[in-house]
Amino acid sequence: MYQYKKLACGAGLVTEHLEHAQAACLGIWVGAGSVCENADNSGVSHYIEHMFFKGTSTKDAQQLARAIDDLGASVNAFTGKEATCFHIKALTETFPQATDLLLEMLADSVFDSKEMKRERGVILEEMQMYEDTPDDLVVDLITERVLRGTPLARPVIGTRTSLKKINRDAILSYIGEYYKTENMVVSCVGRFDEKRLEDQLNEALSKFQGKSPEKASYGPTEGRSFVSRAKDIGQSHIALSVPSIALDSDEFYAQAIVNDVLGGSMSSRLFQNIREKKGLAYSVFSAPVAYSKLGMFFIYAGVSMGKEKVAIDGIAEELKKLGEEGLEEHELAVCKQRMKSGYIFGQESMGSRMNVLGKNRLLLGRNYSDEEVMAEIDSVTLDQVNGICRRLSDIRQYSGALISKEKIDMKRLIG
Repeated sequence: MYQYKKLACGAGLVTEHLEHAQAACLGIWVGAGSVCENADNSGVSHYIEHMFFKGTSTKDAQQLARAIDDLGASVNAFTGKEATCFHIKALTETFPQATDLLLEMLADSVFDSKEMKRERGVILEEMQMYEDTPDDLVVDLITERVLRGTPLARPVIGTRTSLKKINRDAILSYIGEYYKTENMVVSCVGRFDEKRLEDQLNEALSKFQGKSPEKASYGPTEGRSFVSRAKDIGQSHIALSVPSIALDSDEFYAQAIVNDVLGGSMSSRLFQNIREKKGLAYSVFSAPVAYSKLGMFFIYAGVSMGKEKVAIDGIAEELKKLGEEGLEEHELAVCKQRMKSGYIFGQESMGSRMNVLGKNRLLLGRNYSDEEVMAEIDSVTLDQVNGICRRLSDIRQYSGALISKEKIDMKRLIG
């Protein structure tokens, strides 16, 4: 079972002890992501994530990496639209030392100007790699379209223009605003000395004491939007999307069940009909994306050039059937069982449990036990599910993005 407490330094600490474990996984979550940025500093959250690995007052980047490797520990970080997480995993016997290294990176990084310049180049290469991956890029484009006008539309990695503007002062200013203990949650799972961990956290994070600015309030974007890009590629990548529900919605699991039936697995309707029966796409799927205030539901298909229209018509047909026929009780029962299995399987690693505990506490202000999650899935009704089926059924409500060899009028294709 998880336990939560507020530390003396102001950060939240959520823990789950696994006495059979021989290791522990720690995540330090900061409520700082692309939603906190603006046009001038877009990408600063991600830039900072990189720079925390580039040296402290006592260790350069290579010495940090060596110290972590010598412990046999594994360290990494990721930046999202609403949060940044720094995490480390180590054997129980070396976990305190690993924790000290992670905290040193957060509390004592120097942000050397030469390292900043070098890392800017690395991020630009990362951006180029991403832009050369059209199936990822098209999802970013549809996100910008369907969530336009909200902070969620900003790309996590930033833009080439904004990256050139981000200097050491901009980084320190952003950290001073958002890296506050009232905006931090620490999650830890495994076998570890909790009292020692609390002492380490209170000592290192006390320099970040305080509150961050209130996050901007925003609602769903009205209307549709379309974008098309031409790239020298051999396939067309299609993304369709509508605004959808937030992380804390009572319909969260109902929508997850609808997604499972529509395009969340190899047995789903989109996969079976668009790929298996009609042979229109190698990859086709749907996915809900939920944030703390709102979300989006999108469909992706990668098709041969010239088949864009027939593929979209096929997707439209499946959406219409979904709204008209909905699900039956036996389908709902099977989906619930599959969802519960998937949840439990996904919680078998310490890293996954650390992720769920930290994210939920930071973004939702609470945690859920496995039993509560099972109960919420079981409580989903057929009426809830079929209501969502109807809401998602009209392709004329969807925004669209497409990357292909030539620019194509997406609005005309969708209708």
